[in-house]
Amino acid sequence: QVQLVESGGGLVQAGGSLRLSCAASGRTFSNYGMGWFRQAPGKEREFVAAISWSGGSTAYADSVKGRFTISRDNAKNTVYLQMNSLKPEDTAIYYCAADRTQRTVLGAIRAAVRESEYDYWGQGTQVTVSS
Repeated sequence: QVQLVESGGGLVQAGGSLRLSCAASGRTFSNYGMGWFRQAPGKEREFVAAISWSGGSTAYADSVKGRFTISRDNAKNTVYLQMNSLKPEDTAIYYCAADRTQRTVLGAIRAAVRESEYDYWGQGTQVTVSS
């Protein structure tokens, strides 16, 4: 069992930056792929970014590529989402998720990008970007 707690959300002006953190419980954090998803009001939850258990593979939604960076610190059991050049359309609740399967494709480690691939979820943190 893994418990995830997000932090770092808040209100920021367009063009600003925020860094989200997700602290995980348990001693096997380094075995889990980690991901960030978000849900805007009236919309379905969508993939934002993911990092493989090894840290060697990352994936991003096209809408955030070049602006957001996912990283992990296994010594601190924490995954981060650095968000730069924020836009009003980035406003959403951001959720952290953990994937206990060490995924590969054609022998290469890959990060999970589908909600169904994740086993544990945090409660979410609100990010609001004003125009």
